[in-house]
Amino acid sequence: MNIYIAGISGTGMGPLALMAKRAGFKVFGSDKAEGAVAPELYKEEIPIEIGEQDGKFLTKCFEAEGVDWFIHTSAMGPEAPEVLTAKKLGLKISKRDELIAYLVNKLGLKMVAVAGTHGKTTTTAMITWAALELGLPVSYLVGSTLPFAEAGSYQEDSEFLIYEADEYDRNFLKFYPWLAVVTTISYDHPDIYPTKEDYEAAFMRFMSQSERVIREPSVSATAFALAGEKRRYDAALALEAVKAMAEEVGREVAETEIIELLNQFPGVGRRFERIAPGVYSDYGHHPEEIAATVEMAVEEAERLGLRGVVAIYEPHQNTRQHEVKNGYRKSFEGASRIFWLPTYLTREDPTLPVLKPVEFIARLSNASLAEPAEMDAKLLEKLRQYLADGYLLLFMSAGPLDGWVRQNLS
Repeated sequence: MNIYIAGISGTGMGPLALMAKRAGFKVFGSDKAEGAVAPELYKEEIPIEIGEQDGKFLTKCFEAEGVDWFIHTSAMGPEAPEVLTAKKLGLKISKRDELIAYLVNKLGLKMVAVAGTHGKTTTTAMITWAALELGLPVSYLVGSTLPFAEAGSYQEDSEFLIYEADEYDRNFLKFYPWLAVVTTISYDHPDIYPTKEDYEAAFMRFMSQSERVIREPSVSATAFALAGEKRRYDAALALEAVKAMAEEVGREVAETEIIELLNQFPGVGRRFERIAPGVYSDYGHHPEEIAATVEMAVEEAERLGLRGVVAIYEPHQNTRQHEVKNGYRKSFEGASRIFWLPTYLTREDPTLPVLKPVEFIARLSNASLAEPAEMDAKLLEKLRQYLADGYLLLFMSAGPLDGWVRQNLS
């Protein structure tokens, strides 16, 4: 079967493309711009087209080798040129969840699905790291780049698929996992879930569809030496999942061995990722997630003997911010200085006024330490001075801030 993936080089679709290719499928794809997984796709010699996504490359692939299934991102609407082209060509059309469910069934895999509002990428990567180090028979899909392996892979002898199960667009409800690991549940994605009750009900349904569920670890997070209470908690959850997989395949692995491996976890792209000495980038864009990341940064600064933490924050999606704006009050406590950027706008409700940085800052318990900022030369000059003065710079964003940092400070 030949599969065409629109939005192929991002952290959602890219790992799936890699897994499908490794599983023996012919894979093509397109994207508006090169995403984080693009280098891995090129290495696997997956044909991709970067640019307009006007349907011409899809037609070319169809005429040259045939295309059976067209997969697209949630951001691509029904009137997008490639979607219309796929309809014209008579292709099967779906989002990624349907293809993943198909692969799990066809390849006979037991899904280990990691879900939650925060921590799912890190926890998925931790489980993957320890499982690979132990030689467990796993394939995996992680929604980020990894410093220790490709973002997605399939091995012929696999018994498990470790998967980061995203709740956005109700993606995770397509699955019936062998094991579900649920990190934290805090209301998010108001564009998909109108109420907190609706959001929580989706997680309850996801857990009811799972054969086994891990919600709380049996080992204290204090058993781990990683920076940040939240990361130590994620490691404790990962420990439970790795133990369950090892037991399922009849492997006797000491708990202490898994803890030692997780203490050596090399991290994951854009999850408190060190991109230069004293410069860290994180995907955090929810008040609770930010509080945990700031705490981690403060611990890291103390460990490195730095003077403190300067936080630079770019909120994601105005629709979301209207729901969480009152949750930021204590999120930045511990930071020495805060620069608040304009919200990165995506999938917006045009009836909502766009919240300004000063409106958020006024709600902070440490508002005197914060100021509005723009991604410009003025901010860059200030940040370089803070770096020279011995501060840790913590950038938090799901938008273009990460690329700006890498271009100017890496």
